[in-house]
Order: sequence, then C-alpha cells, then structure tokens
Amino acid sequence: MSVNFARLNHILIPTTKAGRDRFRASVTGRLLGPLAALYNALSEEGRVIAMVTMGVGGFGMDVQNTAVYLLWSALAGLLVASLALTRWHRLDGVRVVVDAPRRVTLGEAMTFLVSLYNDGPRDREAVRVHGPFLPWDGVWTGPAPRLATVPAGGVAHAEIVARFSARGEHHLDPFSASSLVPLGLAQGQAVTSAGVKFLVVPRLARVIRLTTPPGSRYQPGGVALASKTGESMDLLGVRPYRAGDPVRLLHARSWARTGKPVVREYQEEYFSRIGVVVDAAAPDDRVLSAILSLAAGVVAFLGRGEALIDLLVVGDRVHDLTIGRHLGFLEQALDLLACVEQEKQRITPDRLMTRLASHLARLSCVVVVAPAWDEGALADRIRGAGVACTTLVVGSGAPGAPGVRAVPVEAIEKGEALAL
Repeated sequence: MSVNFARLNHILIPTTKAGRDRFRASVTGRLLGPLAALYNALSEEGRVIAMVTMGVGGFGMDVQNTAVYLLWSALAGLLVASLALTRWHRLDGVRVVVDAPRRVTLGEAMTFLVSLYNDGPRDREAVRVHGPFLPWDGVWTGPAPRLATVPAGGVAHAEIVARFSARGEHHLDPFSASSLVPLGLAQGQAVTSAGVKFLVVPRLARVIRLTTPPGSRYQPGGVALASKTGESMDLLGVRPYRAGDPVRLLHARSWARTGKPVVREYQEEYFSRIGVVVDAAAPDDRVLSAILSLAAGVVAFLGRGEALIDLLVVGDRVHDLTIGRHLGFLEQALDLLACVEQEKQRITPDRLMTRLASHLARLSCVVVVAPAWDEGALADRIRGAGVACTTLVVGSGAPGAPGVRAVPVEAIEKGEALAL
C-alpha cells in the first residue's frame, strides 16, 4: 500500500475552510497568532536573515572568547528596525480582487489573476503578492509575484499559478498583498482578498469510439428545446419567424392570414437516451480516478452525438441530467464526478435496480463503468427490463462476454485513444 506523503505532511492542518477557521478561533490558534503575525511581517529575505541571526546567536553566546555577538547584534538590529517601519508601509486604499476559473482539470495548471486597485492618492511601490497556504494536494509552480508600482487611481495585475492533485471542492484562504519597507527585510500590514472557491474535476479519458446497441425510445411530448435531427418529427405548431430559420419551414397560409412571417415548428418523439452508472467501490484512489476519468470521457463522447445522456448514477445516488443535442453542458456531469468519494462496498444489483426502476422506461441504453466484473448480475437485470447494457471494466479480469470491455488503468492515465 503506497503512502501519500503530501497528505501525511498536512495531517495536523484542517483540510476545509471551516476547519481552518475553527482552528484560528481556538485557544491554540490564538496563542500561535503572534508568531504567525511576526512570520508574515517578514519578507522572504527577512526570514532568511532571521534564520541566520538565530544561528549566529548560538555561536555568539560565548561573549568572553569571541566577537560573533557583534554580528548577531547588527543582524538583530536590522530586523528590529525593519519591523518598526512596517506601520508606515500599509497599503491603505488598495483593494485585492482575485479572479479564478470555476473549475480546473485534475493536474492541470490553474492561473489566479490577482488585481490590485489603488484608490489612494499616491503610488504604491515594491509590492509583493502572496497566495494562501495551499491544502495538501496543491503546489505553487512559481515564485510570488512582485509589482514595481501600483499607480494611484489605477490597477496592477499579477498571475499566480498552482496545480492540484485531488478532486473535489477547494476553498482557499484569501490572497494578500503588502509593501516592502526599505532594505526589503519586512513588509507592511497586508491587504487581503475574499476567499476563492473552485472545483477540481476529473480528466477526460480519450474516448474516440463507444459502440452502444442501436435503438431509441418513444418520448411522449418529445424533449423540449432539443435540437432537431433526422426525419421522424411531429408538427408541434407554428411560431413567429426568427432570423436564421430555414426558408423551407415558412408556413404560407399562416403568413397570409396574420400578415407576418411564421414558421412550422417540429418536435421529435423518439430519442436515444442513455444512462451512465458509475461504481465507485474501487480498491484504491488510483483505480477510482481512472473510473471517474473514463466516465467523464464517456459522457463527453456521447454528448457530441445524437443521444441524450439522461442519467448519471454514482453508487446509490441518482442524478437527473439532460446532456447532449444542445441541451445541458458537460460541466454538469464533471461537477458531480468531482465530488465522488470512494465507496466501501459495491451496491447490490437489487438495490440499484430499485433506484433505476422509475427511469428505465425512458432509457434506450445503460453504460456501466465499474472496477470489476459483476458476473453479469447487474447487466442481465438491466437487459431483463428491456434496456440494452454496455459494461466497461476498469482494470483486468473482464470476460469476453457480449457488451463487456476491459479498459486498462494505464491506458486511461496515459491519455491513450480508447475505441470501446
């Protein structure tokens, strides 16, 4: 069993924003507050000098036989003088605003745009921008930005880039900006932004082909707003002409009667609607990540075709979706998959069929993404309800049964093209 050292190094640090706020309000947090304030008051260079000062102080304790204490006094004096100047280097009138994408793909670079608005009467010089302390799965990919000037009445921008290796919702503490004092060993009181929330979503597996059984189901009343394809459509009515409507849809009689151009509007009554079932009872995080990546790739591939992804089932939770044919967005499914946690045990076919019972009548196919073959129990029950089923087994051990395909974890991780 592999050990996640990054998470182990943060074992004493709360992973959620609410947990960190509780720690700051606790007795221990209040006791550590002055030390944290002193640490934040020093610049990066000042912290190095502080470490050197402590080392020199150890060697200079023997004041009878060495003059090293004089060097310690000089270094300590510089630090104290720099800290004393911080009160005159506050960024009064400066606001910090952070823009970040709503979601980012697992492992990809995420750019935070930090904007400093100077509403004060004078320019601000030698400004450092700092990102918050990241959770265990995050890492900054570059040094803290440095701004030479933030003009009065103007704005300055800086970019900070990070990467995150764990799915789910992330809520970062505020970003900050502060002005350096002379000699650059300390910095004035920081101004901060609001916190930043975003989702880290699974990677999309490269699914270039997915063979599903053909067929469609009758949908009484059709599907509102779905794009119209093919020829099997029923007349829904007429409506006023809009720019871009095909001329062949103009209804001459209604136009002549009303004096305004109108067009015929059709609605399909037969659709191919697909449900995606994800088994999150994976043996480890690696397999679970591969399962979710493949599920995301399947939804993305199906969403580019003529079918509707109507359902996403994770464990025993059923999520109603309508993705595909200009309805809904892939991000809906990614947001759901981003927050999936590892299940301790697989859901039984009986329990899952109970969850699906009210939905199967409108589905034409179900795609199951699972970590292991279930001996056909679930697939047979779905087919017994008159719905086609395709099973994708992530890993090895899938038999050569019809409708069952094995997908190696390595192929998903490497981004190989998957023809399923």
